[in-house]
Amino acid sequence: MAEDVVKMHGQEFDTVEWKAVSFTYVEYPKGDFLGFLLAWISLLPMIILVSFATLIIFRRDLHTIAFATGLVVNEAANWIFKHCFKEARPMRGRQNLHTEYGMPSSHSQFMWFFSSYFTVFLLLRLYRNQSIVDDLWKYVCALLSLVAAVLVSWSRVYLMYHTVSQVAVGAVVGSLLSAPWFYLVHVLLTPVFPIISNSPLGELLMLRDSTLIPHVLWFEYTCSRSEARYGFLVLFKFF
Repeated sequence: MAEDVVKMHGQEFDTVEWKAVSFTYVEYPKGDFLGFLLAWISLLPMIILVSFATLIIFRRDLHTIAFATGLVVNEAANWIFKHCFKEARPMRGRQNLHTEYGMPSSHSQFMWFFSSYFTVFLLLRLYRNQSIVDDLWKYVCALLSLVAAVLVSWSRVYLMYHTVSQVAVGAVVGSLLSAPWFYLVHVLLTPVFPIISNSPLGELLMLRDSTLIPHVLWFEYTCSRSEARYGFLVLFKFF
C-alpha cells in the first residue's frame, strides 16, 4: 500500500498543482496577534457582500440593489485595471499562492467605494433631523465606515498582499468611482424607481421603493405594529 501511487483525476498526486481561492484565503504570520486580527478585518468585503445579498433577498429595496450593483461594477473595473497595469504583488520570501496582479488592490478599492458612497448617502441623501444630536448616529456610522476602509487597506499592506502604492491607488480609484455612481443612482435612476416597483415584474418580484419614505425604520415598525394589532383583533373575534 505504501508503494501505491495515489492519483487524482488521472494525475499523480505529487504532480498536482494546488491553487487557493484567493478571495477567502488569507494568511498571517504565525504567533502575530495583530496579523491575526488584520486577517479577519481583511474579510470585511466578503461580509459586506453577504450582507447586501441578504438585504436584497429579504427587503427587495431598489436602492440597495443599485448600491450592490455599483460594488459589482467597481469590482469589474478593478479587474480591468489589474490587467492593464499587470503589476505583481510583493514577494514574501516563499511560494506565493496568489497569482492575480496587485495594482490596484481590490480590497482597498472595494472598501473605499463602499465607504465613500455610504458616507455621501448618509450625510446628503438620507433624511435630516431637526438637531445635530438626532443625526449623531449618521456621523458615527460614516466615521466607522471610513475607519473600516483604512483598516482593510492597512491589513493588505501589513500582511504583504499589496504594496503601499497598490493600496493607495485602489483607495483613490474606489473613491472616484463612487461619485459618478452616486450621481447615476440618485439623479437618473431614483426617478425611475417608482415605475420599476409598480411594473408587473416589480410586483412579481415584490420590489420596493423606499426613497420617499423619510424614516424607513420607523415606517416599518409602525406598519408591523398596526398589522399585528389588526391580526390580534381578527383572532380575538373567533373567541
